Amino acid sequence: MDSIITREQSAALDNLKIKAINPMQESAIVHCRGGGSMILLSPTGTGKTLAYLLPLLERIDECRARDVQAMVIVPTRELARQVNEVWRGMKVPHQMVALYGGRPVEQEAAMFAGASPVVVVGTPGRLIDHIKKGTFAVDACSLVVIDEFDKCLEMGFRDEMESLLALMPAVQARYLLSATDAPEIPLFAGTAYGKPLDFRTDGAQPLARTSFYSVTTTPDERLQSLFRLLCSFNGEPAIVFCNFRESVDEVRAFLSKNGLRCAAYHGAMEQKDRELALYRFTASCTNILVSTDIAARGLDIKDVKHVVHYQRALSADIFTHRNGRTARWEALGAVYMLAFEGKELPDYVPEMVEEYALPRKAVLPQAAQWAAIYVGKGKRDKISRGDLAGFFMKKGGLRADEVGTIMVFDRYSYVAVKMNRMRDVLKTVQGEKIKGIKTIFEPVRG
Repeated sequence: MDSIITREQSAALDNLKIKAINPMQESAIVHCRGGGSMILLSPTGTGKTLAYLLPLLERIDECRARDVQAMVIVPTRELARQVNEVWRGMKVPHQMVALYGGRPVEQEAAMFAGASPVVVVGTPGRLIDHIKKGTFAVDACSLVVIDEFDKCLEMGFRDEMESLLALMPAVQARYLLSATDAPEIPLFAGTAYGKPLDFRTDGAQPLARTSFYSVTTTPDERLQSLFRLLCSFNGEPAIVFCNFRESVDEVRAFLSKNGLRCAAYHGAMEQKDRELALYRFTASCTNILVSTDIAARGLDIKDVKHVVHYQRALSADIFTHRNGRTARWEALGAVYMLAFEGKELPDYVPEMVEEYALPRKAVLPQAAQWAAIYVGKGKRDKISRGDLAGFFMKKGGLRADEVGTIMVFDRYSYVAVKMNRMRDVLKTVQGEKIKGIKTIFEPVRG
């Protein structure tokens, strides 16, 4: 492990099965070790979450281990959950609590009963609610991290951000991170940081590992062209980006009608439906996610091979964030832009763009090999991933390689199993108890 890493950081990385930090993360650690603030700009997929969580570990005061000492502010609930999952994976002896919309404030406040989180991660409005209600104190909170700061400081969030930071007089340092810079950093967010750590021109960035293609079509043929394009991926994971919720629903309906299993994802969906869509995609129960730009930021989904711009990105920054869903870490990726005949691509598109040759006849790829089972119990019932994996192997008769991604929420869980074992497993586990608790097991439709 890198010599710059402390023993605690080394153990955290071992738990995440990460062998070494990258130059960007090393620079962040060295910079933050001086005790000051930081602006870090780095392409998506390069590990910015660890670039602030690892330095954060060094700031924790063991003498105040029962106080909130750091706050991570994020623009979306999905990113809040993801940061929390990374922290849990580090298995450090300090608690983190995630706070975000889509569930009652009172339910979240109950999470603090008997807990002593040192770090809180959440969306601006929900953090304000809890601080004003006295859910936790901020008099010991000396560090604020603003992840995706360009998004958090946009006009839609700016008033909330100003109100939130005004409630935190003990803050001594701020870490601001994003893949794209903000036109300006308002005074309330702090500006005396000096020169940003800018890794966006690093030769190893995702742009160098991404192939760009255009798909020429017409307005009338656009859906059919998308269908043929997705079929040509032979089942490799792809995210299709649209500008509007209605477009997401239209595209998803068309693809499903024509035999492609896909999941829709946008802000108008209920929280539970959004969670299920992401789960189905990350668990390989479907290989296609159709989304608005809500999926363009913060989501660390492994092995996304293809990004498709069904509708043109409305800005260069959005284009960058969309493309960042592929070619993450050291992987290769491909980006496709559906373009109408006779219309030029925007200036922000790289110069070297090839025309992608669509197959004359679309052949449906092999169906996803995993299926999801809904389990009616979750964290509030003291159910863990290990409990569910053990249950389905012991009671369901599955081998370890026939149990896939497991996700546990507060009141329910999802378990991925091999598609060809789904029916038998459901019959076998019906009526069985997990940890002495009777529950329901149902196939997830979609």
